[in-house]
Amino acid sequence: MKTVLTAEMQELDRRTITEFGVPGEVLMDRAGYGVADVARHLARTCGFGDVLVQLFAGRGNNGGDAFVAARYLKKMGFEVEVFFAGEASAVRGDALKHLLQMRADGIELRELATLDEWGQLQATPQAAGDILIDGLLGTGITGPARGPVVGAIQVINTFARRGLVVAIDVPSGLNADSGVADGDVVAADVTVTMGMPKRGLLEPCAVDVVGNVETIDIGIPEALTDPIRSPAELITIEDVSRALGRRARTSHKGSYGHVLLVGGAPGYAGAIAMSAMAAVRSGVGLVSVLTPESVTAVVAGLVPEAMVHAGEANAAGSLSAAALKPLEHELNRFDAVLIGPGMTAHPDTAVLVGEVLQSEIPSVILDADALNVLATTPGLIPADREGIILTPHPGEMARLCERTVASVQEDRFAVALSAAEQFGATIVLKGAGTVVAGKDSPLCVNLAGNPGMATGGMGDVLAGLMAGLAAQNMAPFDAARAAVHIHGRAGDAVARLTSQAGMAATDVIDEIPQVFRGILGR
Repeated sequence: MKTVLTAEMQELDRRTITEFGVPGEVLMDRAGYGVADVARHLARTCGFGDVLVQLFAGRGNNGGDAFVAARYLKKMGFEVEVFFAGEASAVRGDALKHLLQMRADGIELRELATLDEWGQLQATPQAAGDILIDGLLGTGITGPARGPVVGAIQVINTFARRGLVVAIDVPSGLNADSGVADGDVVAADVTVTMGMPKRGLLEPCAVDVVGNVETIDIGIPEALTDPIRSPAELITIEDVSRALGRRARTSHKGSYGHVLLVGGAPGYAGAIAMSAMAAVRSGVGLVSVLTPESVTAVVAGLVPEAMVHAGEANAAGSLSAAALKPLEHELNRFDAVLIGPGMTAHPDTAVLVGEVLQSEIPSVILDADALNVLATTPGLIPADREGIILTPHPGEMARLCERTVASVQEDRFAVALSAAEQFGATIVLKGAGTVVAGKDSPLCVNLAGNPGMATGGMGDVLAGLMAGLAAQNMAPFDAARAAVHIHGRAGDAVARLTSQAGMAATDVIDEIPQVFRGILGR
């Protein structure tokens, strides 16, 4: 989904109202309903019982969205409390109309006009709601938050130790264009943005406070949005849905491709096993694994659906340079190959990676130790080779591009684009706000996922899922986008059902089918 600057979004709103006859009051109603619907979904997926939703409003349009959301949430059966940062007499326009309607529906507005009043509320964290909705500041605000809004932001962040935070359009205190916060800023779990995502939400500097991003369709006509061009786009569930398509009733396992996974070594059997488990869950027709004989039984026992082949091992126990020979006559029959998880960076690994890259397999995913040998072995990728996906974390990207990790993190977008050009590949720069870049494709950012996924094995799961999708005749760039988003959504579902702190990579694998259900409805 394309992103816009604040001025562009304001112009889209204006033209929708003036040229297409949609009243601003109606746009605000749609926005508020969307916020309420996201809150309802969070309550349901988190298993909350008697839910208290607290809404924090300012005098602008975001406050109006909060007033609308409060009304709909009450109709949905939730208990609601609405706090106002300042004096409500300052509310004007469409927001005022919805404030009056909210009051007419029997919802009280608690006005806190001073920092002292907000400080008293902050001192009662036991009063925190289950869901906290931030409608304090909108996209038109520049500079740091001021006055009672500062106190309201601090209350939200204190109450967030117990409740989930939903920001309306942009977390209050964040610059919607740059992603920079000049002062106090709300740290959201979910940002519900209206019409189109604001460009600053995707910036790496904003990741810690934006959380997941959900976009609400408020009825901006496509005739207005189609001409827009943006340097970075948000990966959405609609992108994934289009890439997956519908399965024919007459299809069979041969219809959905055959993926080969190469990797593993003594002490690292879990890496290739988890990749295979994720590939099985990707919808691919067949999964084959080539791994050293010493760990074959372990992998086969963990993934009974996969065909596990014992590869010749070297003295170190990892796959030898000759390990692919038993498959050499059928290597080009595979639709995609993943190489690298748990392989070790032995010199033989470079030989195997080179052999795979010289094959005619349509899609090749290099992960983990395959990336490490690529960084130290120039010329491994043939000049005319297409269909390659590289999946580095920041440390691996630093080695590939001969940079420091800090410099990678400081300019993730530019580094990913440069690497895509350098290697002629789709680049998946992992981390919070995973970046997907291709030579002839728009730079895309994934904001699904959460800190609970910062644990061993998550990259192996992502790589296996990506390879399985690529084997289903999916373009490498589309497979990369779909995989990172499905992976992130699965992690979010696990966190909401259980916790972030207790999450394991295999939990995410188990949740992948439910994510497909949510995307495809079947």
